[in-house]
Amino acid sequence: MVAGSFSHERKSRVSADRLWKAGVVDHELIPKLCSEHIASLELLEGDGGVGSINKLTLTPAAKAPFSYVKDKVEVMDHEKHVYKYSVVEGGLLGLRLKSYSFEIKFEGCSDGGTVGKLTVEYDTIDDTLLSEEEQGHILGGILGMMEAVDGYLLANPTAYAN
Repeated sequence: MVAGSFSHERKSRVSADRLWKAGVVDHELIPKLCSEHIASLELLEGDGGVGSINKLTLTPAAKAPFSYVKDKVEVMDHEKHVYKYSVVEGGLLGLRLKSYSFEIKFEGCSDGGTVGKLTVEYDTIDDTLLSEEEQGHILGGILGMMEAVDGYLLANPTAYAN
């Protein structure tokens, strides 16, 4: 087993508050925007906050080596726009990883936009770190969802503005 992590930053012209509301708080928007790859996003336990369990079910078009992933919300800081969750079932657990978690942070910029920071921490099953290609596959899904939210918010400037 080897512990590793990787990070990625992405700039958006949308405010941190709108991205937070649409991409993290609202559990219905991402499945609508990404319906080709996401069959459903269900809240299985809790109220959506810390301790809640979510299940994301993929469509065959996602071409992932798994069909679903269940995660547990570890941190949901509405003021600082920090969301951290750990995969508890499905996903790459047992395939390549022993454990993994994601932290998403939206930081506002002086121009009214946002820098989105994604950090993935993981423990592999074997004694090798994830390759750049494997990291890219993990990032691809999350970034695809965030790009869809970003595009929606840019096209709908009043959505999630309150």
